[in-house]
Amino acid sequence: MKTYSAKRLSLFITVLLLISNFGFFLVQSKKDFGSVFSILFIGLFGAVSYFLVLFILNRYINEKIKPIYKTIREVPVSGRKEKVSPTNISDVQKEVEEWAMNQTQEITRLKDLERYRKEFVGNVSHELKTPIFNIQGYVLTLLEGGIDDPKINKLYLQRTEKSIDRMISIVEDLESITKLESGELTLNLVNLDMVKLTEDVFELAQMLANERNITLQFITKTDKPVMVNADKKRIMEVMNNLVGNGIKYGKKRGHVKVGFYDLHETVLIEVSDNGIGMDKSDLPRVFERFYRVDKSRSREQGGTGLGLSIVKHIIEAHDQTINVKSIADKGTTFTFTLEKAK
Repeated sequence: MKTYSAKRLSLFITVLLLISNFGFFLVQSKKDFGSVFSILFIGLFGAVSYFLVLFILNRYINEKIKPIYKTIREVPVSGRKEKVSPTNISDVQKEVEEWAMNQTQEITRLKDLERYRKEFVGNVSHELKTPIFNIQGYVLTLLEGGIDDPKINKLYLQRTEKSIDRMISIVEDLESITKLESGELTLNLVNLDMVKLTEDVFELAQMLANERNITLQFITKTDKPVMVNADKKRIMEVMNNLVGNGIKYGKKRGHVKVGFYDLHETVLIEVSDNGIGMDKSDLPRVFERFYRVDKSRSREQGGTGLGLSIVKHIIEAHDQTINVKSIADKGTTFTFTLEKAK
């Protein structure tokens, strides 16, 4: 939509007034308007009309439009440049349109945050509810006489302990994510060998891998150390999570492979499996808290549903990135980078 400045509008209106008055004067007097008097009269009339219209328009802008503009300018918007007073109506229109767009984006962002908050609270409630109800059931059974039955008391106390451990695990994972997001968790960066660390992870996961008849191996035989600069404890947590997921959601007689690739300033670490994989629609949400691709199967496998979210936060805390590729029934590959040791 085309806009006009106050001066252009004044000139346009003045020309219209001149044309209309000139025609009216011509009809009324029927005189020769080529005289000096006529030219002076028309010029004087035009000048007075121009400045009068300009005064009226500027006053209208000052009284009506500029207060609106001022209010919009005073609303804080991220990324806004230094305040500049409008010189014409088109500037005001541009600012109003920019303000409207920013407000729409902000409203959308707040709605997304509110939806995420509700979903998060609901997920936490759901995850804690199951072990709480289990504990309640076991304790009530023991109180109602089961404590005196040797076939029940020890078994139910052991199950109660498992449910308590699950609650503690959820709370600890939530605490870790909170610290990572707030920047409270300080990384202890050291030079570490990813080959040795991966071998330690394989050793810890070997029993679970044997139960599911899954092979743990390197993609290529690595004789030399692969040195990176990272927090050993946190990267150990990352690798335990990724390798553990590969085992839990892998197919029997399958494999979980780890590989390393030199990218000059960083090292790319790849963890892949030939398990159940994921649909393409699940990939954008795989790092969300409590998000489960297959909710029933995921809960059977255990875990808090927070592992991949923690992994992502740890890698980002190292100023690096993590990505995932997956095909349903074919397998999943996670890749992340770490800074090379200097």
